[in-house]
Amino acid sequence: MSHGSELVSEVQKHWLLHEARRLVEFATGSVDPYGSIGWLDDQGGRQEGKPLQIYIGCRMTHVFSIGEALWPNHFRSHLEAGLSAIDSVFADPVHGGWFHSDDGQPAAYPKTAYDHAFVTLAAASAAARGITAGDRLLHRALHMLDEHFWDETQGLVREAFSRDWKLSEPYRGANSNMHAVEAFLAAADVTGDHTWRARALRIVDHIVNGWARPNNWRIVEHFDENWQPLLDYNIGDAAHPFRPYGATVGHGMEWARLCLQLQAATPGAESDWLVESATALYARAKADGWARDGADGFVYTVDWDGCPVVHERMHWVVAEATAAAAALHRVTGEHAYAEDFHNWWNYIRSYLLDRRHGSWHHELSRTNQPSRTVWCGKPDVYHALQACLLPQLPLRPSIALSVTPSLLG
Repeated sequence: MSHGSELVSEVQKHWLLHEARRLVEFATGSVDPYGSIGWLDDQGGRQEGKPLQIYIGCRMTHVFSIGEALWPNHFRSHLEAGLSAIDSVFADPVHGGWFHSDDGQPAAYPKTAYDHAFVTLAAASAAARGITAGDRLLHRALHMLDEHFWDETQGLVREAFSRDWKLSEPYRGANSNMHAVEAFLAAADVTGDHTWRARALRIVDHIVNGWARPNNWRIVEHFDENWQPLLDYNIGDAAHPFRPYGATVGHGMEWARLCLQLQAATPGAESDWLVESATALYARAKADGWARDGADGFVYTVDWDGCPVVHERMHWVVAEATAAAAALHRVTGEHAYAEDFHNWWNYIRSYLLDRRHGSWHHELSRTNQPSRTVWCGKPDVYHALQACLLPQLPLRPSIALSVTPSLLG
């Protein structure tokens, strides 16, 4: 049963939509005159010397698709520039697929599941707008995921490959699988192919039931090539932006939301455990992460006993927390989730919104001052934009299809 209509008032909806428009406008600065999409600095300009990275281009393309859905004919050129950049800047014309970066691909494993999941998400969002190039890109991206990354035996995606696809990185990660779930749900909604929804369910079953449930509901992030947990992985690089040591609090929130979206897409007794799991993942992430060191805000990571490791507050973590709270309130109707939702949005307004230069501060210190320990600049409005919109949308279909001008009233 849906209870979400009580979560935000009409005034709050208006404010959230205004903030969404402000974020999309900020994102337009990432597109240069030649059509590439780059990393934004603190003031909203292209950060010099920063290599182009495909996941940023894909996230911004997804953002422009949402912007175009809400405000038709305002962001179409940016959306088309994003689609063009994915294929002109990052595509491998020899072996297929897409490179992580445009810096000459020096990495041993330049083709990652994480990046290909975001290509899929961007393409699905564009296809939902009726853009032919998005539809073609979506089918190519799904082919690459199916042919190279999906492991049918394990029911999970492999992490990364060499350019010629002959070598697979001997590492497996929950993060890339999490974004594969997001991409698979969007692809299933846009294409009508239920194969992708079934695969998303298999991934969530493994990550949540196989590893998080027996680990006191903390998401195990890192594994070897045989899917054996590596609990001390990167203990010497604890603040890594993608592979930090320990449990990443924000991922607990993100998995909780995805569980509820998946349950909405696959109703029935076989998926009833998803609501229970979402509730437990959320409770664990909140207990581990919120105001653990004397100040409001979510710490970035904790160890396996729940003690904070990296105290910096990432903007995306509280964004995901608000989205998870909204989803749980919609499903359960419990007032405590509404209280969390409003409490965390008050925190966002107090500390994260940059009213001078635009967007949100991406990282704060443990005293809630702007910091640059893990992230520099403001490259990503994807999490913040979705935090503005998801509380006003159904859990299914995915955001690619559910955002329409009718949301503006």
